[in-house]
Order: sequence, then C-alpha cells, then structure tokens
Amino acid sequence: MKHIFEQKVYFSDTDNYGVVWHGAYLRWMEMGRVEFCNSLGYTLKELENMDILLPVSSINIKYKASAKLEDTVVIETEVSDFKGLSATFKQIIRSKQTGKIFVQADVVIVAVHSNAKLYRHIPEPLGTLFEREVKCPINV
Repeated sequence: MKHIFEQKVYFSDTDNYGVVWHGAYLRWMEMGRVEFCNSLGYTLKELENMDILLPVSSINIKYKASAKLEDTVVIETEVSDFKGLSATFKQIIRSKQTGKIFVQADVVIVAVHSNAKLYRHIPEPLGTLFEREVKCPINV
C-alpha cells in the first residue's frame, strides 16, 4: 500500500530565498510514515502504549530539485523492504503541479522498547503488516 498526502509549502518551510529548507522534507517524510502506520490501524500513541517505538536508524536521501513557497507537494510513502529487525520506507516528494521529483529517500526504522532497548524483531502486529506490504503492495 502506498500512502499519499499533499502539503502546501508555507513561509516557515522556506529559507530567505523562498526555497524549501532541506529539513522540511524530513518533517514531511516523518508525517508520511506516521500516516502510513495510521492507515494500517495503529497510531503512535497506541504503539507507545504497546511499548513499541519506531526510531529512524538511517536515511539515504537524494535532493533532486527544490520546492518553493506556495507549491503543493505530494508525499508518497510505502514499505519497500522488511528484514524482521528493520523496515525500509521508500519515500518520494514531488510537485503536485508538474510531477517533478524533489526528494527521494530510503528511511530505515527499527523498533525499540520505551527504555530504548532494541527489539530482536519488529513486534506484532507490525511485523506481519510490514511483511505483507512488501510481498503484496497495493496502491491506494
């Protein structure tokens, strides 16, 4: 399943030249991963109550072009790989108007307990859901 949402570029997302600051893309990608989990039926609060936290362990990001003030960007998020201990999200941010890609990223997350101890495997029900997403992706 690919989760897709739109975000307008506001002044607070840009630098003095009206170009999107590089950190804004990271914030939008975080929003995409959170909404992806929500679409699977689990909010961050529910996961926290289950003692599951999902920190980012690595990001490979390619900045390809710059979004600008008042653009509308489309953030696409899907699970592209699942290895039991970690899951990789493929994320693309593009222009709604032109389809031009601004950013492509692979974001690897792991699962930890609230005391920061690493789980040996991403716990259920997320493990099964992430595995299913990799084997049978369905675009929505």
